[in-house]
Amino acid sequence: MSRVGRQLRRVALPAIGGAAISLLAVDPAVAASGRHGIPDTHPDWAKAQNAPAQNAPVTGGQANLRVYLASRDPSGLSSFVQAVSDPHSSQYGKYLSPAQVASRFGPSAAEASAVSSYLSSNGLKVTGSKSGIGGYVTATGSVADAGKAFGVSFGQYKDPTGQTVRAPNSEASVPDSVGSDVASVSGLDTATHFVTHNDTLPPPASNYWIAGPSSLFWGEKLAATEPPVNGGQSAPWVIGGYTAKQYRGAYGVTASGETGKGSTVAIIDAYASPTMQKDANQFAKYEGDQPFAKGQYHQYLAGNWDYTGPAPSGCGASGWYGEESLDVESVHGTAPDADVNYVGAQDCTDNGLLAANSEVVQKHLGDIVSESWGEVSDGSTAQNEYDQIFMEGAAEGIGFNFSTGDKGYEDPVAEDKGGSDQIQADYPDSSPYVTAVGGTSLAVGQNDNYEWELPWGTINDPLSADGKSWTFQPPANQADYAAHYDGSGGGGVSTMYAQPSYQQGVVPNKLATAVPEGSTKSPMRVVPDVSADADPGTGTLIGQTTLNPDGKTYSFNLSREGGTSLATPLFAGIEADAEQAAGHPLGFANPAIYQRAGTDAFNDVTEQTPDGPATKTFEARNDYTDTDTGTGPLITNLRLMGVNGLGASALRGTPGYDDATGVGSPAQGFIKSFSGGSGS
Repeated sequence: MSRVGRQLRRVALPAIGGAAISLLAVDPAVAASGRHGIPDTHPDWAKAQNAPAQNAPVTGGQANLRVYLASRDPSGLSSFVQAVSDPHSSQYGKYLSPAQVASRFGPSAAEASAVSSYLSSNGLKVTGSKSGIGGYVTATGSVADAGKAFGVSFGQYKDPTGQTVRAPNSEASVPDSVGSDVASVSGLDTATHFVTHNDTLPPPASNYWIAGPSSLFWGEKLAATEPPVNGGQSAPWVIGGYTAKQYRGAYGVTASGETGKGSTVAIIDAYASPTMQKDANQFAKYEGDQPFAKGQYHQYLAGNWDYTGPAPSGCGASGWYGEESLDVESVHGTAPDADVNYVGAQDCTDNGLLAANSEVVQKHLGDIVSESWGEVSDGSTAQNEYDQIFMEGAAEGIGFNFSTGDKGYEDPVAEDKGGSDQIQADYPDSSPYVTAVGGTSLAVGQNDNYEWELPWGTINDPLSADGKSWTFQPPANQADYAAHYDGSGGGGVSTMYAQPSYQQGVVPNKLATAVPEGSTKSPMRVVPDVSADADPGTGTLIGQTTLNPDGKTYSFNLSREGGTSLATPLFAGIEADAEQAAGHPLGFANPAIYQRAGTDAFNDVTEQTPDGPATKTFEARNDYTDTDTGTGPLITNLRLMGVNGLGASALRGTPGYDDATGVGSPAQGFIKSFSGGSGS
């Protein structure tokens, strides 16, 4: 079934900017039986061509379920969020406390009781329940009893990663009597569940060692001894890692004079680096910046850890330490006086990350949230619950920022599968209730000045064996691109969400109706909303405790990082500076962001190269053969920049709004545009 088909099954209610929250939709056949369908419980990949030749029904086994509860007043929540997030509304900024949100809009104890009774009556054992923000009921039982409760049978299918898993053969449903109480259900399929548990966090992983030469600023060092480009020019060597001071200069933070004072940024990742605050303080001192002051940094960690081992049976916990370091140090670098609350989820599953997001809203742990993770849109079974939490957060004045991914559209043909079996945008960044942050390649000059940006996307051109030429210059055909594609910013047109009104008049209608592999008459949600530096070749310097090359000892080491995992915390920190300038929380910022589209608040990032349309932009880069130990012969590549995605999954950087960089990156006027309490 196409994603457009799935979108048409969703109910449109009044919502922020006219977007539609994903609520229980009524399939005509299901409605005739007196039952309510639960969206996203029948994965798109659970279809005949992905089933084994002898696909016997799955009737045995155990189902561990989490049934998320719906808001007691979804229409009222949607309308309230729209009013408090619109700078032109008389209710703008008049947010509620967590207790008020829970009392007014959160799932009630009566809902939890009704769902618990229903599950018990079908033979399932209720193991826990929770009302209020993030409310749910947990239950366990046989696959047969789960099928009876949710009106489904089960089969075996290969998921997009190639694993054979259990999944429902159709959409789940519940009787009308509890239909309005259920938002989402997890645990019916086993595609996202791991098979081992480990309560101990592993030690840090190896460092990524940077090979030289590298530049301190764009164009500082040229690859004069390597083959030329663009008719005889020498390509510049990649950046060794920009500092926070360079980002503050390029994106207008220094000129604004703001430091994020009075703002709190919450960062959500899975797990927790055991040396995070120590590393962040040591890194700040290395860069000549201030470390965290006493009480400026706090951690809120899960009481236990799950799935800490390596994939495919675990989340690879130590791999998240670098993500945490990147997020915390980037926010602190662009907003050095903002408070930072790090929230470590117990694992990388939807249940674990939903719990962390719920905690942020329940305790109002930040006005701005930065999250550098995501999944393919049809990989989540909990979108209703995520959207509900994002809206409850918006009612409190909390804005969520999500990275858009590092591969254009998710595309199983042109790029690595990444869990996708069709071209589609990612989630949660495509939710209309979050700010989606895409990626650029940023050139910062010698004086920390902004020079130019391109949409991030790179094609590697290897040095020939004799060292006298590049293998193909420039890349001449799609096959060369596909063979040497090296990542790009994410984005695209959602096939799940209608266009929110804050995008109307800014996002071209031709783009908003160009869903992957087709078109639709109705404009859809398009991402990203904004963008910032993400290219690893123009990436940031970070510092963290890592395993040394001897494979035995650990110490603080420097490295270079990129990806939209960098762009998101960079923008979150700059938002904290804008919040200081405004003198009030920005809340869900998309309406205010789109009102600034086309002004000096944003750099309009296009594919126009800095040297004109007749040239291409390149950088030269060396890598160690073994980047974990910084050893081995150097691998030299010429990197063609500004190629965001491939083939049908490509994103194009055009003048005005585009699906590669959104409305653009923060310009010198972004923070200043909020000065004096301005929201519009």
